[in-house]
Amino acid sequence: MTTQTVQIPGYIAGTWAIDPVHSDVSFVVRHLGISKVRGHFDTFEGQIVTAENPLESTVTAKIETASINTKNEARDAHVRNEDFLDVEKHPELTFTSTGVRANGEGFIVDGELTLRGVTKTVELELELNGFGDGFEGAKVAGFSASTEISRKDFGVTGGAAGAAVGDKITILLEIEAVLQA
Repeated sequence: MTTQTVQIPGYIAGTWAIDPVHSDVSFVVRHLGISKVRGHFDTFEGQIVTAENPLESTVTAKIETASINTKNEARDAHVRNEDFLDVEKHPELTFTSTGVRANGEGFIVDGELTLRGVTKTVELELELNGFGDGFEGAKVAGFSASTEISRKDFGVTGGAAGAAVGDKITILLEIEAVLQA
């Protein structure tokens, strides 16, 4: 069996911490079938390990579900309750990668997403934005990723309001990570 290797200009192997100050974990969902509501999570953390062979890299991430922010406190309170995220019983949403594969100019990161205690396989379409020097000489890396999930697959019914909210949720990630010493 032959292992595929990918060469990336400027690539740096190492362990990276996601920088929440310069990253964004957001989502988009349809409302009433005619518009889109956007939101993000304010509190999250994660680690990216870029292996010598990029296709052997890994990602782990945790998102605090109570940190949801849609710019509407009443809506956020409803999304935190048992109809949607049930943050009391499920305070975290987690992602653990299971593989990386080349996909044209980008990559697919396969992984396990756990939401409300339900774990499903997802594919993140990944764009490697590059590696560079950050402030005070720290090495930084940038990544963009997206996927689409079915909220119902994770037991997110929405209760009576569920009929007004689309089933498909687009997850968008803009990640800057800092190389750990």
